[in-house]
Amino acid sequence: MKSEIGKLATDLKNFIKSSDEDDLVFCSGKNNLTQVKDNKPSQAEFTGKNATDCADKAVVMEQLASQINSCARCDLGATRIKAVPGEGNINAKLMFIGEGPGYEEDRQGRPFVGKAGQLLDKIIAAMGFAREEVFIANMVKCHPMIDASDPDKRGNDRAPNFDEIAVCRRYIEQQINTILPDYVVALGGVAAKSLIMEAASLSSIRGKIYDLRLSAVELKKPVKIIATFHPAALLRNPGWKKDAWTDLKVLLAAMGRAPAPRQ
Repeated sequence: MKSEIGKLATDLKNFIKSSDEDDLVFCSGKNNLTQVKDNKPSQAEFTGKNATDCADKAVVMEQLASQINSCARCDLGATRIKAVPGEGNINAKLMFIGEGPGYEEDRQGRPFVGKAGQLLDKIIAAMGFAREEVFIANMVKCHPMIDASDPDKRGNDRAPNFDEIAVCRRYIEQQINTILPDYVVALGGVAAKSLIMEAASLSSIRGKIYDLRLSAVELKKPVKIIATFHPAALLRNPGWKKDAWTDLKVLLAAMGRAPAPRQ
């Protein structure tokens, strides 16, 4: 099993390295931040600055959002209604990452606004945060559908596949490297196995804190990551809520915080 996971990780890294880098805003300790399209610099060009030196993170995040909104690197870009870059505090200490937008998110262009999002809001509040204090995003930025010919169909959501995550991964990595949160919460098995090298399954890593290591970006500072259930899974299996809360209390303890007082 370990050898299979290692091969998957290697394949993913090789895929990203071999992908073209046009219209990619890259911001890391070893690279200039430059937007390039058709081999021409964009109007906004930040040379000689890394993720922690960018004078205005908002500009970087806006550029990324613009690229995401016009992205057509995979088939999801052709069937979405709206791309969902992510939202929240660009200086957040805590970042939540799910798998991909669903029906409501596809229409609003915002992450976690359906029933699962309402539950996530309650979880965030129970942890003692406001939604505006954290940053929320997904591994892929467009709605993966079972039947892409019928985007208005309810219950048409599916998990993103390996190729879709590999193509879209550059965006979430750039967002993490720009925000540089102290902690990331991977919501569900798709996000956990995409971001935690040690992940053979969600059950094997839940509630444990790991060092986050990205595939194409070298983080300027250490970032920790923990995995728990996706809110949609908690809606389907309410009995798991207690386990998810146990995971998140591990995170709060590591952050030196206590849960919000019960109302």
